Amino acid sequence: MDNLVTTEWLAAELGKPDLVVLDCTTYLPTEKGNAPDGFRAAHLPGARLFNIDQIADPHTDLPHMVPTPAHFGKMIGALGVGNDTRVVFYDQHGLRASPRGWWMMRLFGHEKAAVLDGGLPKWQREGRPIETGDAAPATPVAFIPDFVARRLVGIGDVKRIVRQGGGEALILDARSKARFDGTAPEPRAGLPSGHMPGAASLPAADLVNPDGTMKDAATLRALFAARGADGERPIVTSCGSGVTATVLTLGALRAGLPEPGVYDGSWTEWASRPETPKETSAS
Repeated sequence: MDNLVTTEWLAAELGKPDLVVLDCTTYLPTEKGNAPDGFRAAHLPGARLFNIDQIADPHTDLPHMVPTPAHFGKMIGALGVGNDTRVVFYDQHGLRASPRGWWMMRLFGHEKAAVLDGGLPKWQREGRPIETGDAAPATPVAFIPDFVARRLVGIGDVKRIVRQGGGEALILDARSKARFDGTAPEPRAGLPSGHMPGAASLPAADLVNPDGTMKDAATLRALFAARGADGERPIVTSCGSGVTATVLTLGALRAGLPEPGVYDGSWTEWASRPETPKETSAS
């Protein structure tokens, strides 16, 4: 199963008993609306809502952090996803949050997961059928997680990378260049903008075409190479809270690069810790 699937592919596969489609939308604190309301307004036929704020660690103040394997297995199983299920994630914005769901499946050992290229907007532009209202109840099934540690990066790992001057790995930041530079505010109140020393800026939006689809492999390779990502050293992806970082992870694989690890706490965790060094474009 490809990591990125087209609307044409999904239209042909929709309704097959081994396929589950999940809406993995999230909204920034500064945006109006929320994922459940957007889902009720329009969703793909038979889709269910993968709420990253609920399928998350309940014991931290950080937003939508990865839960324990047991908690993830229980929550994803409740959505009707078993170990033999093919899963396609999409979001209401195009291609922004859906890679987070795809990455979480891979983190817990499930390779039969993909992202819908272009998401709900492309599906609707093509005149394909949609549904409204709440999702039909899913039949819970068993999901046995198999945690893949190399796909998750913690703050201790990032501290070590920063201390060593980036020689161990390259940190790529998916936030906007202005937030990375420290010239635009963070969407979370009280959080300073800026970046980790040695990190490089690669906004997730740069990987996406105007129609919400991901750019082709050659273009992506050039974008990554321009930031120093040539496959010679590992990549760690980061963003505001671990969501659009996974767009870079998906893009790296599409570009033919080794799979990056995702710093789950991302800038929200890093910037809120007093002991961590921060830089701005003027520093």
